[in-house]
Amino acid sequence: MTTKDISRPVCILGLGLIGGSLLRDLHAANHPVFGYNRSRSGARSAVGEGFDVSADLEATLQRAAAEDALIVLAVPMTAVATLLDEIQVHAPHNGITDVVSVKTAVYNEIKARNMQDQYVGSHPMAGTAESGWGASMTDLFKRAVWVVTFDHLFEGEKVSSRWVGIWKDVVQMALAVGAEVVPSRVTPHDAAAARVSHLPHILAETLAIVGDNGGALSLSLAAGSYRDSTRVAGTDPGLVRAMCEGNASALLKALDEAMVILQEARDGLAAETPNIESLADNGYRSRIRYEARSGQRRSKESVSPTITSSRPVLRLHPGTPNWEKQLIHAETLGARIEVF
Repeated sequence: MTTKDISRPVCILGLGLIGGSLLRDLHAANHPVFGYNRSRSGARSAVGEGFDVSADLEATLQRAAAEDALIVLAVPMTAVATLLDEIQVHAPHNGITDVVSVKTAVYNEIKARNMQDQYVGSHPMAGTAESGWGASMTDLFKRAVWVVTFDHLFEGEKVSSRWVGIWKDVVQMALAVGAEVVPSRVTPHDAAAARVSHLPHILAETLAIVGDNGGALSLSLAAGSYRDSTRVAGTDPGLVRAMCEGNASALLKALDEAMVILQEARDGLAAETPNIESLADNGYRSRIRYEARSGQRRSKESVSPTITSSRPVLRLHPGTPNWEKQLIHAETLGARIEVF
């Protein structure tokens, strides 16, 4: 897949870790891309590195309108509504996607403005605990899953050819930066993200606090297991709040499930003969299944991961009869897709 498969320029609003990394990758591939960053210092740094970036939102959106660019919202959920309002004023007909980690809340903002026919949601499952332009990098999305939504297909009206084109461009953009596209509607996405993205933040914050409460000796003894399990606790607190509070309903269900498991572990440890055999065995098997699906299985002879992903692949032609059924099938399987 090359950026030639993307039919229009890309305009990225917000150049932190995700937006900035996307800008870098598209620029490196020689695809027309420009961006806006609210931080003037961040914008200056990007310009100094040779990127087409502005701190003037109105001018950036006017340019996006003139060039019919695909607009990417790469900002926290708390900033989405304001940007959508600005887009309605300055670039009302442009295709829009986003990279926000919650999808239902974004789609509600889209529907409140009747912008469904120009919007396709997305979410790259990639990142680090760092934020801002300085954290951006090339190849962040290589082999990462990039979710692309398709709820508009089920809203009772035949979708326009323009929407199909926007959907395809979002898919092609993700493929062009090395990601694997997995389709999902917003509700299943948020339920899954609560389990594998947002709950880990809750648990990492908890583990960080418990370790810190142990005092200087605990922190001095902390090694790999503590470091790895608390890594995302180093994420900016505002971003953590935006993710978790924005997906509270789905996250509560996952958290309740985790608390039942933790209570069972506590009961096992409090028994006359302490026993957490079930937790250890089931957790080990679950981790092995994840490694197989994601392509991170390690052989006993090597510490390097080998590519053995069991994620199935489905090929589809957007806009053809029954393609929405193929998307549902891919969602159910957690399959990645290729388009032609």
